[in-house]
Amino acid sequence: MSTKSDWKKQYAIPFLLVSLLFLMWGIANNMNDTLLAAFKRIMSISDLQSSLVQFAFYGAYFCFAIPAALFIRKYSYKSGIILGLGLYALGTLLFFPAGKASSYIFFLFAIYVMAGGCAVLETTANPYILSMGDSNSATRRLNIAQTFNPVGALGGILLSRHFILSSLNSAGAEERSMMSSEALKEIQHSEFNAVSEAYLVIGAILILLLIVIAITRMPLDKDTSKTDGFGSTFSRLRHNRSYCRGVIAQFFYVGAQTCVWSFTIRYVMEQTHSLEHSASLVFLWSIIAFTAFRFIFTWLMKYFKPSYLLFISSMFAILATCIVIFANGKIAIIALISISAFMSLMFPTIYGISLERVNLSDAKVAASGLIMAILGGALLTPLQGWISDETTISTSFVVTLGCFVIVSIFALNATFENRKNEKHS
Repeated sequence: MSTKSDWKKQYAIPFLLVSLLFLMWGIANNMNDTLLAAFKRIMSISDLQSSLVQFAFYGAYFCFAIPAALFIRKYSYKSGIILGLGLYALGTLLFFPAGKASSYIFFLFAIYVMAGGCAVLETTANPYILSMGDSNSATRRLNIAQTFNPVGALGGILLSRHFILSSLNSAGAEERSMMSSEALKEIQHSEFNAVSEAYLVIGAILILLLIVIAITRMPLDKDTSKTDGFGSTFSRLRHNRSYCRGVIAQFFYVGAQTCVWSFTIRYVMEQTHSLEHSASLVFLWSIIAFTAFRFIFTWLMKYFKPSYLLFISSMFAILATCIVIFANGKIAIIALISISAFMSLMFPTIYGISLERVNLSDAKVAASGLIMAILGGALLTPLQGWISDETTISTSFVVTLGCFVIVSIFALNATFENRKNEKHS
């Protein structure tokens, strides 16, 4: 039986390096959320059009997840990490020519490539963390690694706030429509440069991290378990009810998270009649709440079942979302911030619960299915954007509300299954 000191000797440095990957895709995710507000002002586009940023980002997750799982199954976790970091860095570097071309389509392509790298990293890092030690503490270990994610999110928001949102010209769509083409191009050129430069900084950090990981020895790098073909693995997973429910829950959770954070700045702008730079402060507080409660929930897992905490948090998220829809002013904004607090444990907990009854040999493909479920962010965000355009941004949060209801049902089922298993054991 391995001791705590044995674990530290074998896994401490690799665990830290892999956990840093959670931080890096946290930066991408939350800078992405601020890009919707930025592109809406720069290009005078609708909420639905700006939500294509999330469609490109989370659509890449859907496309890259299975190839990533097959890649790391054939080669190694470390190879997957290097591939993911390489794609992520390439995507950030593509922001430079996209900015020079002042092309929204080019930016969407750069986001797609960048997100492809993030998808490979998530498909690799999550099961790798779960494999680093005792299976009984795997979900808690994943929650610990996931605490790096909101730290990255905070960094992403600060980068966006100080390098992108602060550089936006205050001229709105109506004012821009009355400008000469030369004046408008000059303003947009400056704004696009601010976007590109922020992502180039991230690209440099990614290349440095790639080099460090490439020269570091990583344990459990190869999958030594006997594996069947993809078809056999898929068949087993398809008949695993707990896993299938988890994929569905993850689809709607990611949809909820993306919808909330994509429209936080827009919601606050409408409630307070402020500009993007000021409204982003509420987004910053949302991520601070998310970060703080991630630590709180991780600590509570020492005393309560993850499925029980997931159910309680989803019920509070439902209540807070109802307040966001029907209330106004400070109460509505406080409720909006509190949604992030209650969301904080959802992704890793759904992920961990979903893989509890999955064979080790199927873990990589199963992990890719949970990453593909991130497609919820690609499909549900445009739906909320369309509802916002057709009604109000407050009303559009009914999409988020429906997502949390589905997460609560998953949590309730998981809680009942745990109690049933405890009785039979």
